[in-house]
Amino acid sequence: MPDSLIAILPLLIGWMLDLLLGDPAWLPHPVVGFGKMIAYGEHRLNKGCHRKAKGAVMAVVLIISVLVTTAWIRHCLYLLPSLFGEGIGVGVLFDSLLVFCCLAGTTLIREVRQVFLALDRSLEDGRKQVARIVGRDTSELSAQEVRTAALETLAENLSDGVIAPLFWYALLGVPGMVAYKMVNTLDSMIGYKTDRYKDFGCWAAHIDDIANYLPARLTALLMVIVAGKPQLASFVWKNGRRHASPNSGYPEAALAGILNCRFGGPHHYFGQLFDKPYIGTNDRPLTTADMKTSVRVNRTAEILMVLLVVACLVACH
Repeated sequence: MPDSLIAILPLLIGWMLDLLLGDPAWLPHPVVGFGKMIAYGEHRLNKGCHRKAKGAVMAVVLIISVLVTTAWIRHCLYLLPSLFGEGIGVGVLFDSLLVFCCLAGTTLIREVRQVFLALDRSLEDGRKQVARIVGRDTSELSAQEVRTAALETLAENLSDGVIAPLFWYALLGVPGMVAYKMVNTLDSMIGYKTDRYKDFGCWAAHIDDIANYLPARLTALLMVIVAGKPQLASFVWKNGRRHASPNSGYPEAALAGILNCRFGGPHHYFGQLFDKPYIGTNDRPLTTADMKTSVRVNRTAEILMVLLVVACLVACH
């Protein structure tokens, strides 16, 4: 099988599986295992002196371990005979499964749709549903704040859950994609500026910032292109930098500009208030129509990114 096809086929198979299935509850997911490793390390190491150093060592060791282990398993599997003559081998199937596990576009879209459907039933249902996809305290959110939280997460996770994994696939193949998921899981679990994590999770947050620097800005660019609003580039550049995160603000600013709405503001995380700056100025009510527009932009940006990655892989092979 040509090298270009070996690189492209797992991407397309894994992506199609994500489109069709999302994250099935019955399928063991690598991120669950990553979470258990991080929780175990944090419980053992996040105490006493030198917490920043211990957190840095844990993060680096876990990321490199995942990268090397994935590469070694792939090497072994690609030495096995193909299942169908010169066709698809065990290595391709393994890669396809990992690509499937590393992409989270369909599940996120389903969750955001469920938030808006839950709000149609009651505010309490909406709060409970949005709590599944955000880290902030949702117990006192208004209906507008619930919708805002869902759409902010949709934009941010287009980068974290789709564009960034595809970016690292293009750069470092499946091992790079899986290592990125470890980076992202570390940040989502310990990369907070709370009393418990501000030292121990410091380097996890920094590594995630570096890994997402280009993908976040690429995500925003893809969003305004597929929305047919390239003139929003200056709005995104101005407002994306206002976010506390060096990366999350860019896709959020892109969606705020596309919808002509306002994101951001104060939120509670783990019992502490974080006063985030606003992105955009039009504090208008968000609607189900806005959710449908956001989903369409997300999905179209995802398709465009897959095409770009395929084109890059063909050019490089």
